[in-house]
Amino acid sequence: MIVGTSTRDDAAVYRLNGETALVQSVDVFTPVVDDPYTFGQVAAANSLSDIYAMGARPILALSVIAFPVDKLPLSDMREILKGGIDKAREAGIEVVGGHSLEDNEPKFGLSVTGVIHPDRILRNSSARPGDILILTKPLGSGVLAHAIKKGQATEEEIREVVEVMTRLNRDACEAMVEVGVSACTDVTGFGLLGHLIEMIQGSGVCAKVHAGRVPVLPSVRSRVRAGIYPGGTRKNLDYYGKHVDWAEGVEQIDRLTLADAQTSGGLLIAVPGDRAERLKKGLGEHGVETHDAIGEIVPPTGEPRVSVVPD
Repeated sequence: MIVGTSTRDDAAVYRLNGETALVQSVDVFTPVVDDPYTFGQVAAANSLSDIYAMGARPILALSVIAFPVDKLPLSDMREILKGGIDKAREAGIEVVGGHSLEDNEPKFGLSVTGVIHPDRILRNSSARPGDILILTKPLGSGVLAHAIKKGQATEEEIREVVEVMTRLNRDACEAMVEVGVSACTDVTGFGLLGHLIEMIQGSGVCAKVHAGRVPVLPSVRSRVRAGIYPGGTRKNLDYYGKHVDWAEGVEQIDRLTLADAQTSGGLLIAVPGDRAERLKKGLGEHGVETHDAIGEIVPPTGEPRVSVVPD
């Protein structure tokens, strides 16, 4: 076992021989959108992200689905599975089986297997002082998914957040592997703050985030200002906020947004400073529209902490 649970990394890695290691992860969650096919796509993209965050290549997947057969039509279950299968095929792999069970609420996800050379694994625990932090998707999917559940999201908001959540992190993975980076993790349920704090705790460093440089979906701030955000976002801020030093001028809206519980978020990449521009250029060439430098890794000054400044 090369990577296990000690640093709360995105996937487990098991060395088979000197050339090949298996990368394994599983992720299952409840619907974040109303359309079953789209939910299947989002869940599959989210599951695949753990493999991409390790710099690995997925090779196959198994599905895990729970469904209330006495409450919803089986056609919805078929559409969920179809969405997941189609997204997996977009990633170049097949869903080769799986497991189903009856439950009171739909749940879906994939167990994904990938491969990587043992010497090329990207961990979340190898960031170094001088690294630049780059984020490859805008924040706010948790806020807008909550608005969808409350029946308050506009068609434009739904379109924007679905595009973000169904987008594979494959192209971002390919770009960072080509350039060579220090560390990576994907931004999901613990929010940007939570996953960054896991990164610096595993690496024994500190980080600085410029709140004004963090990409956010257009209407998210106004939604947060109106009190529309999920309970998980509030819990993230309460829990991880203990490890954050907030500069004067960082508003509560920004704090909640940075802690927003994401679904199928982007990659958070720590890249050496002299390679940051190459990575941003490479991401753009791979079609990754969001490639914002949002902060930097700094030397430790006691316990690992994140400082957040307004700009």
